[in-house]
Amino acid sequence: MAKTSAIQRNLKRIKMSKRFDNKRKKLKAIVSNKKLPLNERFAAQLKLAKLPKNSSKTRIRNRCEITGRPHGVYRKLRISRIALRRMGSSGKIPGMTKSSW
Repeated sequence: MAKTSAIQRNLKRIKMSKRFDNKRKKLKAIVSNKKLPLNERFAAQLKLAKLPKNSSKTRIRNRCEITGRPHGVYRKLRISRIALRRMGSSGKIPGMTKSSW
């Protein structure tokens, strides 16, 4: 089980990312628009830099929904490899069995 503080920090980043998503998209559109004057684009870049760092989507970590483990997480299932194996062995995932030979 991961530290609860790390899990909560990641949840805080997810909430903040959702809150600032629109503002970030608008500012990035202004910055990348080459038809606008340079000073206007530069002002948008400064506003973008003033936003909280944790509001960026790249700061969010993929974590296991069950254990909070940050590594070895399947994106589609949002479960770590260890939790997936444990659930498969106990029969909680339909059609999945532990291989044996």
